Amino acid sequence: MEVLLDTCARRRVASLLLLILLAVKAAAECSKPEAKENTVLTDQSLLLNTFSEGVEVYFECANGYVVESGSGKITCAQKNWSESDLICKKKDCGFPESRPNMLFDLSTGTLFGNVIRVFCDKGFQLSGSSYKQCYATGWSGSAKCNIVSCDAPPEVLDGRISWDSQDEPKYGEVIEYVCKQGFTLIGNSSIMCGEDGEYDSPAPSCEGVRTEERITTATASPTSTPPQEVSPSTESPASLTDKTTSATRTVSPSKPGTEKILQTRPSVRSSVDKLLGTTRVRGMLTVGSEATTTTETPTTSSSLQEEHGGAVDTHKDIGYTPVIISVICVSLVGCIFALCLHKFLLKRKGSANGTVDIY
Repeated sequence: MEVLLDTCARRRVASLLLLILLAVKAAAECSKPEAKENTVLTDQSLLLNTFSEGVEVYFECANGYVVESGSGKITCAQKNWSESDLICKKKDCGFPESRPNMLFDLSTGTLFGNVIRVFCDKGFQLSGSSYKQCYATGWSGSAKCNIVSCDAPPEVLDGRISWDSQDEPKYGEVIEYVCKQGFTLIGNSSIMCGEDGEYDSPAPSCEGVRTEERITTATASPTSTPPQEVSPSTESPASLTDKTTSATRTVSPSKPGTEKILQTRPSVRSSVDKLLGTTRVRGMLTVGSEATTTTETPTTSSSLQEEHGGAVDTHKDIGYTPVIISVICVSLVGCIFALCLHKFLLKRKGSANGTVDIY
């Protein structure tokens, strides 16, 4: 009986001691540590259910932050945690990866969480996201810049175009237009593909030369000499008819005071007029001791008959006299020129042979 009592007492004492130990141990444990700003417990530390005296746990930087300084280790001592020395800062994504003809607006910054704008050079079009955001893994979003293209250039009737490619014209490319022969280009002779996918000017057109312009060009002639003005006359039609034939007066030096009146026939007169280009003008040649200048002396047939008391012979004609005189003058000038040329050649020949000039 006594042995049984001793066994029960021992069991009670052991249980009491165990309870005391558990109470002491529980009183020495630390509570779950709290993370500071921008830090979190590591995955290994999160697996612990109790934090007894002397246990060590670790902190790390939160998502989007990187370690600036410190280790992040804390220790439980007398139910309190030691201070963490871990300092974290935001991740800096830096300058985005460069792409051809792509630009970025970095005015908002490149740190974690910041958003930047993406755009392209002039003449290029953005394909993809127009914004990028900085994450813990880097910049998000993908985009590229494609060159702007215009529609196929319009054809022109009665003209030719320089663009012969099957592809569409790209930004900055120029298309030339040329009209066929006989057509005029209306508008700009070239158009360029612009940054907005439109041409900088409308296509030209080719218009044919109008009939009036062709006639004007083909029949253009030099300005002719205006006809000589003829003063109006108050004489009768019969008197004007008589004046159409001009008289050539020849004065003989041996018989002063006597004159011979000659009148040209109408048919010969008209042919001479056409040859000399004059209008009803006749020359009067006066033969004497000295040559005199020819002058026009238009008179009526009736007045000549009254002055000399005789009839005028209408069958005699010396209207070709000016033509003969012109031919003679031209011949004389030609002879003089030939003579001068001959003397000049003789002089040159004499100088070349070292002889005296021949006169």
